[in-house]
Formats: sequence, C-alpha cells, structure tokens
Amino acid sequence: MVNIRFLIRVFSLAHRVLYRASGGFIGGFGAKVLLLTTVGRKSGKSRTIPLLYLANDSSWAIVASNGGDVRHPAWWLNLKANPVATIHLRRVLQRVRAREASASEQSDLWPRFVKMHSGYQTYQQRTKRKIPVVILEPETDAGIASLAER
Repeated sequence: MVNIRFLIRVFSLAHRVLYRASGGFIGGFGAKVLLLTTVGRKSGKSRTIPLLYLANDSSWAIVASNGGDVRHPAWWLNLKANPVATIHLRRVLQRVRAREASASEQSDLWPRFVKMHSGYQTYQQRTKRKIPVVILEPETDAGIASLAER
C-alpha cells in the first residue's frame, strides 16, 4: 500500500519548487494557489505548504481539510499556536494573521470551495471532524513586499 503522507510530502515539495521558480505562474495547476508559511509549534522551524485559496474581500480563505484525515493538518495546529504567518502569492509576500471563519463565513465560503474543488465535499464526508475554513487577514499594509524588491 502506498503511504499517502509520503505522497503528499513529495507532491507538496514539487509544488513549492515549481511555484517559487516560476513566480507562482506554474504550480497552480489551473487553480488559485498560495504558499503558506507557518512556524512549527514544536520545532520552531518555518514550514511551507501550497494551498488552494479564495480571495475574500481584503483577506484570503483556505481550507484545513488534510485530505479528510481524522486529524487537522499540522499547518492549522501551527496557526492555532501562533496565528501570524506569511503567504506567497505569485511574486508577493504578505504577513497575515489567521483565524477560524465564523459560522456565517463558513456557510458562505464552503460552497465556493466545493465548487472550486469537489474533493472538499468528499473530504468532509470522509471525516467526522468539521473541516475548518481559515481566514488569513493582512497583518499590516507594510507587510506587502514584492520578491523583486528582496
């Protein structure tokens, strides 16, 4: 049997490399993808993962699905421990603060995520936990930096 966690790690690594090398133009595979960097709650090390997102007014929304696993993804646990993170959108880095979507926000955003990627509905059916929608709000306008400026 194939170890799904191993495959996710390999795919995630390839995705990050393609995304960064192309300035976000390759790696989205036709979808809106950002790179989320959190600080590991146990290790203290930076951890980066590609995630589908929806633009939501002046913020971004992501889904903590973990493929329908019974456990939350590590990045969501990291954000719960330290909600400040960085997102990489194409060639722009943005400091953000994460929070779980309110019930109202979740009911508005969830159907949009399912429309974007029908797998989310399958993931929710696969697990008993309520899959959180996470809102990433800009930390400050000063947090925006073009990678070309770095």
